[in-house]
Amino acid sequence: MNKYKKLVSDTAVFAIGSFGAKFLSFFLVRLYTGVMNEAEYGQADLIYQTINVLYPLITLAMADAVIRFGLDKGYSKTKVYSSALFVTLVGCGVFALASPALNTIPEFFGYTFYIYAACMFSCGRQITAHFIRARNQVKLFALDGILATLTTVIGNVIFLLALGMGVRGYVLSIICSDILSILFLSIVGGSYRYINFRGIASTLLHMVKYSLPLVPTYILWWITSASDRWFVIALVGETENGIYSAGYKIPTLLLMFTTLFFQAWQMSVIENKDDKDITDYYSKVWRIYSALLLVGACGLILICKPLTYILVDTNGKDFVLSYRYSAILIFAMVFQCSCQFLTSIYNVKKRSLNACVTALVAAGVNIALNAVLIPRIGVLGAALATAAAYLLCFVVRIIDARRYIKFSPYVLKLTLNTVLAAAAAAVCYLQTENNIVIILAITLVAIAFNLRAVIDTVKKILRPEKITR
Repeated sequence: MNKYKKLVSDTAVFAIGSFGAKFLSFFLVRLYTGVMNEAEYGQADLIYQTINVLYPLITLAMADAVIRFGLDKGYSKTKVYSSALFVTLVGCGVFALASPALNTIPEFFGYTFYIYAACMFSCGRQITAHFIRARNQVKLFALDGILATLTTVIGNVIFLLALGMGVRGYVLSIICSDILSILFLSIVGGSYRYINFRGIASTLLHMVKYSLPLVPTYILWWITSASDRWFVIALVGETENGIYSAGYKIPTLLLMFTTLFFQAWQMSVIENKDDKDITDYYSKVWRIYSALLLVGACGLILICKPLTYILVDTNGKDFVLSYRYSAILIFAMVFQCSCQFLTSIYNVKKRSLNACVTALVAAGVNIALNAVLIPRIGVLGAALATAAAYLLCFVVRIIDARRYIKFSPYVLKLTLNTVLAAAAAAVCYLQTENNIVIILAITLVAIAFNLRAVIDTVKKILRPEKITR
């Protein structure tokens, strides 16, 4: 099977196996906003975001190294998995000693045990799941995604609805889901057979050298995506943070779809890193990826208001106001997804330090603009700061990444698409007269502008033998 068809095939497997799970998880927002008020939901989301940033710290970002080295035929899969587990076990031990410090943060007081347990099992699941991908067991990886979401739903029903445990129940459902996922992947996937800590020193050194610069990268991305919550809490209040957190949920739909693709794309570019036509490969895939991304963003902005009424509990609550911030955050998500695509170049070329430096740009801009804008224009300032940070990071990253693989960025198309998406977001936020009609018109223009590129690229991917060079 050629690389184009394999990319499409792997993406389809991830989509079939993961879409239902992710879609179901997305609609759990209705449950969360129904059983928790704005402040409680904001706290739960803050804990979840913190768990996400702690696990790469604890594991030294070993999950990324597992994919990069696990797919490399020059490394033993046993040594790769065992090295990652060794680092994770040491990291969990260190975090156990440091975790009491979490109680000094008011939002985390009384939740230290839950956060530690969630981090520990999240680390185990991430390492094991990525190892399953590195062994090309994509169907098993996708199935695990479905089962993990189902167990999370069951946990939510038990801990939130039946027992009324609030934020603690929210975290407990995540913990139980991760434990069951680890057991499933270890038993069915046979991962336990690859555990042998003897003779791992050399592989461990290579993996740590690769992953270590990714640790600050994760922290910087967390700052860009989550620090605005802390600014909003400090400068505006916990209720506004809950509304803003709800506004983040619709934009994650865009990230959800692109992540399904990126899981297959990441594997494909590593497996084909030595091909002579790798530049041409990147250009073709980027052309269709960026076109669909911008069209999808305009379409999502078009429906974000009615979707908000479906997703969140608006009965006597202010969550409904979140759709205005969703529109701006959808625009921001376009460039987060674009940065994610460019990460694959750094993965292939083992340029993890470059990923860190470019992420520093986003974090710096985000913090500076949060500090300036939020006191003046409130939650809108947080959304604008996030959009500006991701946009600037993308510009810096695409210039830098093309030093290693000189694919075509299609600058003119990209610029016009960006203007269209920005216009749609602005119209939605401002709620101008006939705003739905205006956004629909913008979406139709975006579709018309990108249709030819999508059709041509699909033909080339499906029939690569007819490509003219």
